[in-house]
Formats: sequence, structure tokens, C-alpha cells
Amino acid sequence: MDDHPIVRQGLIQLIDQTDDLCGCGEAGDAPQALELVVSLKPDIVIIDISLSRGPDGMELLKTTRKDHPSLPVLILSMHDESCYAERVLRSGANGYIMKAEAPQTLLIAIRQILGGEIYVSETMSRRILHKFAGGASTERSSPIDSLTDRELQVFRLVGIGQGTRQIAEDLQLSIKTIESHYAHIKDKLSLRNSRQLVQTAIEWAGLQGSGRHDAAG
Repeated sequence: MDDHPIVRQGLIQLIDQTDDLCGCGEAGDAPQALELVVSLKPDIVIIDISLSRGPDGMELLKTTRKDHPSLPVLILSMHDESCYAERVLRSGANGYIMKAEAPQTLLIAIRQILGGEIYVSETMSRRILHKFAGGASTERSSPIDSLTDRELQVFRLVGIGQGTRQIAEDLQLSIKTIESHYAHIKDKLSLRNSRQLVQTAIEWAGLQGSGRHDAAG
């Protein structure tokens, strides 16, 4: 699912060029994607984590997992996997791949998931296995990791330039609720005021390569 037709078409063309895979549909937003899942009954759904309007990819993933618990879901994202991969796996995704990866890697991920396996990069796989094995982390945990899924969603939207009212409308939440999320984010990231929040969010979004490209599937 993606609200950028060129991105969606590119993914469909890549998949259709293979002998064993076929793209059966594409959607421009979360509601349309959920409708197509019901009508087309795909074998796998590919979702981008960063939706520019309405529910983001994480919310779409959770809804898909709730309504279709056995349907494989691959998350395709511009965001660094260190921030999102574990989150989406905990929420029920079957794999996570960054858009910067080669097109053939996407096909490998799709086939691996259809084969009943989980797909993450080798680097992320080692990191997860090390954590489950109880080994001491070789990397410092980022304060961003302390944010809840909703707080991270709000933080990302601030980073791409959305204001309080727009975020509230997109997420269908009250302005008061968004302001409460701001307070929690500032506390967790040790930010003194809203100006620091905006500056930090913009810097983070830039490092993540965050844009308005959204989802595919």
C-alpha cells in the first residue's frame, strides 16, 4: 500500500516480472488496503510503515493482524531497521526490509515469508538473536526506543512538518491527546520545550530518510 502511484506501480512491475509471483492489487490508503485484502485474498501484503495521512503502517499492520491473523505481512520502509524492525515483528509482521535494499532482496524477502519464515537483514537477525540469547548489547539503546508506537508515530509526523491540528485530524485523535503525547515525548527524550521537540524530530526524520512515500501492497 502506498499513496504514490509511481512507487506502487514500480513494485507491481518488479513482482510481475518474476515467474512465481504476481501482484494482485494496490492501494492508496489504509481503508482501501483493508478492503482489497478482503476482496482479493492475497497470499502476502506489503506495507510501508510511514503513511502520510490517516493510520500509519504500524496501525494498518495491527489491524491486518487482528482481522487476518494468518495473512503474512512484509513491512517495506525508508526508516532504518534499528528503529522499527523489532517493533513491527512484535506487532505481528513476518518481515522488515528497507527500501534502500536491492530489488532482488525484496523478492527474496517475499519468497522467504511465503515459505513460512521470518525475514530481516543479517545484521538485524544477529542483533535479535544476541538479545534473546541474553548477551550484553554492543550498541547503546537510543532514547527513541523508549517511545511507544503511538508516540513514535506522532514524533515522525512532527518531523515531516505536520502541526498539532493536522496530526490530530490524521490520527483521528483530540488535540489534547496529541499534546499529551508531546509531553511524554519531551520527558522521555529530555527535551525542555516544544521548539526542541520540533528540532529533534526534524533532525531524526532527516537521518531516517523520512519522506512522504508511504506503503505498497
